[in-house]
Amino acid sequence: MKSAKFQYQLPTTIEAAIELLADTDHDVQILAGGQSLMPMMNLRVAQPDVLVDLNSVAGLGEVHVHDNTLLIGAMTRYAALESSALIDQHAPLMAMAIGHIAHPAIRNRGTIGGSAALADPAAEMPALLIALDATIRLRSGRGERSVAANEFFLGMYDTAREPDELLLGFDIPIDKPRFFGFYEIAQRHGDYASAGAAITASESAPFDNLRIVMFGVSDKPERLTDLEAALQGTRHGDDGFTHTLAKSLSGIDYADSMNLSAAARAHHANVALRRAFEHLCNPSSVTSGKS
Repeated sequence: MKSAKFQYQLPTTIEAAIELLADTDHDVQILAGGQSLMPMMNLRVAQPDVLVDLNSVAGLGEVHVHDNTLLIGAMTRYAALESSALIDQHAPLMAMAIGHIAHPAIRNRGTIGGSAALADPAAEMPALLIALDATIRLRSGRGERSVAANEFFLGMYDTAREPDELLLGFDIPIDKPRFFGFYEIAQRHGDYASAGAAITASESAPFDNLRIVMFGVSDKPERLTDLEAALQGTRHGDDGFTHTLAKSLSGIDYADSMNLSAAARAHHANVALRRAFEHLCNPSSVTSGKS
């Protein structure tokens, strides 16, 4: 199929893009990497009246450090994150997970901002942003505001971004976590995960300042704050550790799909969480899995 007719706009400045987004008479959508939006348009799932292409807007694809904060522009492509020395140094969790996101051809075009704005619950990036305590910067004609990643993702394909707001980028504090764990289960490498876990901690023995996020299990990334509190001051392998992990997952409303039952997804979540903890405490242990 082909997409429905639409008007194409190619702004070159942030201000021009924001002015286009302020049009309340039409359905205006943003084109970043286009790896999700273009197939959706071709299938007529998305039918915008106006498509605003951000690929010529300067200043949205940079990665740099300022005042103990890692700043990532919304148009930064996955391939750039994958090869960035700053990401390796200051956001190792993101560096270890990038290779599990789709395939090289998609990472060459896909952007971090596009993934966050789409808010697919099975995508890795929203969970990584929450685990890294990121702040998301938005701007409209009304001004600029920041939203914590943990408050940005509201549900399946639903975020706190208003229709007239442009997602500018992400601010990640670089002086907090020292230990990182990641694990996902997918049918094939590069597929969306049936369940995955991303963990950060300032200390791992005993655990301190844990942030634990599951993805691919429900309609949005799930931060497990009760589990974080329960494991504070404990160690990997302590009596009841596995039981505590399993109990923490019992309250999630697991997604059911054609290919995977909610019960099977719950099992995958349990495995992914345990192995993410193994990875956090022993980085050479495990990094990915297939169902």
